[in-house]
Amino acid sequence: MDDDAVHLAQNQANRRLGLILGTVAAAFFLGFLARVFILSGQVG
Repeated sequence: MDDDAVHLAQNQANRRLGLILGTVAAAFFLGFLARVFILSGQVG
């Protein structure tokens, strides 16, 4: 019974960490795309 509770808590922690890391990665990617778009607009 105790192992199930620990397993469930670990799954929730892993899911939260994955969501945070995915959000950070998406923010960097969108920032990179915005920078490329802005710089390409200034050059042209």
